[in-house]
Amino acid sequence: MQSEFSTLTSRPKKVSIMQPYFFPYLGYFSLIKHTDFFVSFDPVQYIRKGWINRNRMLKPGEGWQYITVPVQAAKRETLIKDILVAEGDAWKGQIMRQIEHYKKRAPYYGQVKELLEQCFAFPELSISRLNTFYLAQICCYVGIPFQHAIFSDMNLELGTIEAPDEWALRITQAIGAATYINPPRGREFFQMDKYAAADVNLQFLEVQLESYNQHRPVFEAGLCILDVLMFNNPEEVRLMLDNMTLNP
Repeated sequence: MQSEFSTLTSRPKKVSIMQPYFFPYLGYFSLIKHTDFFVSFDPVQYIRKGWINRNRMLKPGEGWQYITVPVQAAKRETLIKDILVAEGDAWKGQIMRQIEHYKKRAPYYGQVKELLEQCFAFPELSISRLNTFYLAQICCYVGIPFQHAIFSDMNLELGTIEAPDEWALRITQAIGAATYINPPRGREFFQMDKYAAADVNLQFLEVQLESYNQHRPVFEAGLCILDVLMFNNPEEVRLMLDNMTLNP
């Protein structure tokens, strides 16, 4: 598969680098919307019970439940890029059954069901490629650009990585971007002076995650993007993605 990075006609100005999560939360897509190029970062260890192969949606009645992609058994140190989805499609049917209860209360259930069917028609065993494909489908549905590549496809020459925060710095430099944007929770992870010395502008994007009407007494915050799409049309979602601040 050819990397989209190799076909760029001009270098992006703003880049973001994130692990390829499974139908991630709203803030993840705000990061995509406010950068020019997105890198699915997959050369790191897969964490069991993380967000690479599962996320949260409402369950019938009260509370939330996990939706999950089963993965093949792998050693603890296996990298995300080498994690494979379990054979068979039973998990897809399971997720479709788990969302059926939304039909009674969610105004956009039909559209999201159709979106999921399009996602699940993609025959891919690599969890990295699968999740990145799902990101692209969500972005297309919402109506936001998604210029992207999977890191393991990019064949970048990064030199020696001496500290964890240098991955983002070296990738940003290799892409030719001037700005790297990260979620705010990673602020303490980065050495600001290092980025300044390399003439890379380091910014942090913070989304104001406001509640929306889930048509039930208690709002469940921080669920995956599919829950947001069930209760909000694409225009409303784009407005949510813009409800953010960028800080140095």
